[in-house]
Amino acid sequence: MKVIGIIPARYASNRLPGKPLLDIGGKCMIQRVYEQVMMVGLDTVVVATDDRRIFEQVRSFGGEVIMTSESHVNGTERCAEVIEKSDDEYDITINIQGDEPFIYPEQITQLRELMAGETCKIGTLVKVIETEGELNNPDTAPKVEISERGEALCFSRSVIPFIQGADKSEWLNHHTFYKHIGIYGFKTRTLLELVKLKPTKNEIAESLEQMRWLDNGYTIHTAITKLESPSVDTEDDLNLVRNLVEKS
Repeated sequence: MKVIGIIPARYASNRLPGKPLLDIGGKCMIQRVYEQVMMVGLDTVVVATDDRRIFEQVRSFGGEVIMTSESHVNGTERCAEVIEKSDDEYDITINIQGDEPFIYPEQITQLRELMAGETCKIGTLVKVIETEGELNNPDTAPKVEISERGEALCFSRSVIPFIQGADKSEWLNHHTFYKHIGIYGFKTRTLLELVKLKPTKNEIAESLEQMRWLDNGYTIHTAITKLESPSVDTEDDLNLVRNLVEKS
């Protein structure tokens, strides 16, 4: 199967404008992401941006990049535009976050292997929640409830499921909870279908686009990872990853 990895990268950010170009130990963030993805051995890796500054920066370090529309509301739409403009055909598209400068290549490989399954049209990764603070904080990664077959049942910023008859401080002792790791794989035909769907009530309520897919009857397959890399959304996050580089 032919696989393309796409890294959406936009300049505008409410909390950290221009973050793809921020310096982390002598390299901008988007270069670090790109280099991590290149370790996987995908057929193609491309940055999808709506900003000329990011475009030129990616070109400067020898990366492949394409300009996309400023009107896209999420990375999924930006990925779809890349596919529509491409002269090549890809069986699988992997959407990689542009703000994780130390993303593990093993996670991308794991998702690619999940997507190789004939019945898997959408795939993503989940990780076991290990602390009460992480479980009960709505500002951390969304929670996901999965079926016995490893299919996502629901995504929420609230804790799911509710544990009847137990104090919240004891919930981790009664159930295995999962958080969502924000990397997606799509059969490319499915990706082009998804961007034609209209937002749903559940998506709007949670501000989670994957709920649109579930609401329209799509199955999201999951694989459990033990790995997680820091994302950069705030100045504190930026300082954290810079410190990690200094210590390495």
